[in-house]
Amino acid sequence: MAIGLAIKTKQVVFSLSLGIFVGYLIIQSGNIFEGLLSTITAFVDVFQSKGNTRTIILTLIIGALIQLIKYSGGINGFINWVQKRLADKKNFKGKIQATSALTGFLIFVESNISILTVGTIFRPVFDKHKIPREKLAYLADSSSAPSCILFPLNAWGAYIMGLLLAFPNVDPFKTLIFSIPFNFYAILTLVFVFWLSLSGKEYSEMKKVVEKKHAIEDSEEKSGEATSSPLNMVIPILTMVLTMPFFLIYGGWDSALEGGFAEKAWNSISTGSGSEAVLNACFTGFLTAAIMYGFQKRITIQSFIDQSFKGMNDMVVMAVLMVLAFAIGNLCNELGTGIYVSRVTASWLIPEAAPALIFIISSFIAFATGTSWGTFAIMISIGVPLAFAVDANLYLVIAAVLGGGVFGDHCSPISDTTLIASVASGCDHIDHVRTQLPYALFTGGLSIVCYLIAGFIF
Repeated sequence: MAIGLAIKTKQVVFSLSLGIFVGYLIIQSGNIFEGLLSTITAFVDVFQSKGNTRTIILTLIIGALIQLIKYSGGINGFINWVQKRLADKKNFKGKIQATSALTGFLIFVESNISILTVGTIFRPVFDKHKIPREKLAYLADSSSAPSCILFPLNAWGAYIMGLLLAFPNVDPFKTLIFSIPFNFYAILTLVFVFWLSLSGKEYSEMKKVVEKKHAIEDSEEKSGEATSSPLNMVIPILTMVLTMPFFLIYGGWDSALEGGFAEKAWNSISTGSGSEAVLNACFTGFLTAAIMYGFQKRITIQSFIDQSFKGMNDMVVMAVLMVLAFAIGNLCNELGTGIYVSRVTASWLIPEAAPALIFIISSFIAFATGTSWGTFAIMISIGVPLAFAVDANLYLVIAAVLGGGVFGDHCSPISDTTLIASVASGCDHIDHVRTQLPYALFTGGLSIVCYLIAGFIF
């Protein structure tokens, strides 16, 4: 109900709120008064999770950082720098899009950092050259998680191996590495992203947006803003990206298993908090920008405060959406949505079709709950025993779980990464979902075919 209403009416806050109320109405056996009280409590309970609270605060800090960079003239400086180097190149727009996707692909240390970096850096360039922000949101969203899952030297890899450690007869590292070639959704999505960028082809909802030249006017309206060195934009963003691994290792260092420095650093990644590391990295980038611009005398204490709150104000709606998204995710856990779906379908799986069906189940759970990591936790605990029980290829099954989780997450309007892609790119959230969905469904459909074929071959 929540997802359908959101896409149909574009009134996301109303739709998610109603969906949450209906869910608690079910839990309270139709008691409207108790259902309403439970709904209010659910909004408050979102902040009991430190990870949720950090992500909401992160949204506000990103808004402040973007506004400071804009105020300093760093955005205009970066646009001028890019134009000087690419203006005489053929297929300029295609190369800009491919470069943004490549940036997201290379920052495989953390998906949210990847999305934030791509959206923040390339939004003004896309605006300047009338490339829709919806396309930027798609490129940022679809280049981040696939690269994180294919190059798992990050918190993603540590988390997945931690889930696999629960099975004594499974080698977590070997299983994860051997599953990579079978992660068809991640591979096909990246190939499709770069092909769309360089070919200039567009389809379905994205084609309509491009044809209408739906470019937001912010850059044109504010073309009179100051222009400064592109470093005013690049240095804070680079600081954010490069400090992310440090904070991840630092946060998990005390609780990591003993060993050599490299071994303990790797163990720290698996025990550190990803949301804490991302928040700390973004705040470091924010402080770096403030200090830089202060020394350049581009801001005063008063203008720093005013511009920071102005940027945060632009993100208030997204922060509210995140509260609602987290609340409906908690509701799904309370209802047992993911476990119910997986158990109902797991009973009739056959070995050859198991990878394809597990991919579909994982996709549905991630779509309904808005979390790929939550899907991994549910489906790996079911998929591994199932693979042994029906003699299915374990590497194929794990790849299907991981790919399905990312696919469902890409399609879901209540996913935090989908929301962050909208925030970073500055486009309407439902417009991002509508334009990304056909592309995700295309590569997801191809992935199902690949899993069916691979199930019979391997």
